[in-house]
Amino acid sequence: MGRRTSLYDLHCALGARMVDFGGWDMPLQYGSQIAEHHAVRRGAGLFDVSHMGVIDLHGADARPLLEHLLSNDVGRLREDGRCLYSCMLNEAGGILDDLIVCRVAGDEYRLVVNAATRAKDLAWISGAATSRAVTVRERTDLAILAVQGPLARERAAALLAPDDARRALALPSFAASTIGGWFVSRTGYTGEDGFEVMLPSSEVEALWRALCESGVTPCGLGARDTLRLEAGLALYGQDMDENTNPFESALGWTVALDGPHRAFVGRPALERSLARGDARRLAGLLLDDRGVLRAGQRVHSAAGDGVMTSGGYSPTLDRSIGFARLPAAASGEVSVEVRGKLLRAHLVTPPFVRRGRVLIDLNPQSAEG
Repeated sequence: MGRRTSLYDLHCALGARMVDFGGWDMPLQYGSQIAEHHAVRRGAGLFDVSHMGVIDLHGADARPLLEHLLSNDVGRLREDGRCLYSCMLNEAGGILDDLIVCRVAGDEYRLVVNAATRAKDLAWISGAATSRAVTVRERTDLAILAVQGPLARERAAALLAPDDARRALALPSFAASTIGGWFVSRTGYTGEDGFEVMLPSSEVEALWRALCESGVTPCGLGARDTLRLEAGLALYGQDMDENTNPFESALGWTVALDGPHRAFVGRPALERSLARGDARRLAGLLLDDRGVLRAGQRVHSAAGDGVMTSGGYSPTLDRSIGFARLPAAASGEVSVEVRGKLLRAHLVTPPFVRRGRVLIDLNPQSAEG
């Protein structure tokens, strides 16, 4: 039995199918996973993401510590309330975790980390903070709800006082603010707009019920996975881990190497990797034959073989899609081993779908070259 969020009993009462995820008992789906997926693409869906870790840093050395630990440059957070996506690396350049950091106010920062890595992350950050003027605090008192979809922001804002609603709706993308006593952000993991709301665990059930009563659909991990796949967003532990670096995980854009001033952990290893040239890359795949792509399947290309890291059925495209780690020179058509058969697929550049729009060419003749 894993750890349980404050909403565990409510999930069970709603008939959710519960599964272990990162050591937590989480809802996989409440009814139809495909219906939950479409609810987010077409209306508004609600996710309990309280299993994610929240770590607060405060003190004069908070920014220097993050500049040392993160591949992206927190110096870009020039205003309070701005958020940044980054990787946290080991000395070999491998990805310890991917996370979001927010500059809350001055020398106060908030990290949102993955559930399966939260203990490891906390130990890594706390160890690096030794002898620095910074306080590291895990916020186990908070719950997190994510409201996602084209109607999500307006339905969530309707539950706030008028002034708070105006502030929430004015929040820019990849920003956060304390509104009505809750910490509200606009980052997302589905390819749709929306809010994430961090609030005391004692208040989360009332907010969940109010959102559902306003027409927001409860959604589980199954829909969250197909949504993030369509949005071209990687999953830690599948598409990246401690044995892969950002450049071979389609996350090179999270590495800030402009200028030698920031000696972050893993930088020398990444610079050596760049000098050698990337041997592998993470590519998007669209299956042309009938079948379903899954993690672990072998992929054959003219440049050499690789492996599927994530895969599944895309309800929006009515096709199977996924990510594969392949030789850097791989392009065009490939074949995937599915249940003893070689099925045709072609490489594409994710995202597949964002904000309800299909962003790839479904015609194999237009494959990435």
